Amino acid sequence: MSDLDAAFAALGDPVRRALVSRLAHGEATVTELAEPFELTQQAISHHVGVLRRCGLVEQRREGTRRPCRLRAEQLARLGSWIDEQRHTWNDRLDTLEKHLAP
Repeated sequence: MSDLDAAFAALGDPVRRALVSRLAHGEATVTELAEPFELTQQAISHHVGVLRRCGLVEQRREGTRRPCRLRAEQLARLGSWIDEQRHTWNDRLDTLEKHLAP
């Protein structure tokens, strides 16, 4: 599975999308990420692991802390792919509209 496929698959889960949204506002530990959820820290760690493996999140060690941060460049790659698809389909629909016009 490509990085792009893995990232889109990871974002198919609402908890992971919420984690990405939270990390867009700044770094956070798993404990901090778990606060708004009725999930265990272990469950949040699993979701963070999925996001790490597909390249959307990275974690580093700061003593006993392991803050997570969003990898914006990977999100930008996803956005670029979506933009390319949008342009392709807009062009196709414009062509179809011209073809169907009286």
